[in-house]
Amino acid sequence: MAEVNGRDTEAVSRFVESFAAQLVEAGMQRMPARVFAALLSSDSGTLTSAELSEQLQVSPAAVSGAVRYLAQQHMVSREREPGSRRERYRVHSNQWYEALTNREAVIKRWEGALRDGVTSLGADTPAGRRMAETLAFFEFIDGEISAMMERWRVHREKTFGR
Repeated sequence: MAEVNGRDTEAVSRFVESFAAQLVEAGMQRMPARVFAALLSSDSGTLTSAELSEQLQVSPAAVSGAVRYLAQQHMVSREREPGSRRERYRVHSNQWYEALTNREAVIKRWEGALRDGVTSLGADTPAGRRMAETLAFFEFIDGEISAMMERWRVHREKTFGR
């Protein structure tokens, strides 16, 4: 059993693969899920491409593609190492908040498209009514997410002091 920073590296690897499998089951691509789980489980919350490649036993190109996807989803960010051209990838403690906030923008765009659909199809047609119900659902979800995120900010500050 190898240890790094007092941790059983095999146990960490099992966690990374297990959590990544859960993310894949929820719809995330496999490699981004593995990279995200590895970053999440690192003490610093940051790793280089080389560190991720070594830990996950994958190519730097696989890491690069996964990080690109995760950055687009606002789940990780890229940072330059001071005095180096090397990048570190960081998962933030509030990554779930950021990812969900990003989803709010997507929901707003869907709402706009659905409003156009109701207008185009006619509110009195079966398709228009179905579209209007879908729009009402997303408007409801949008309001619930906003309220939930505010409750989370209060809870997080109380629990973690941030």
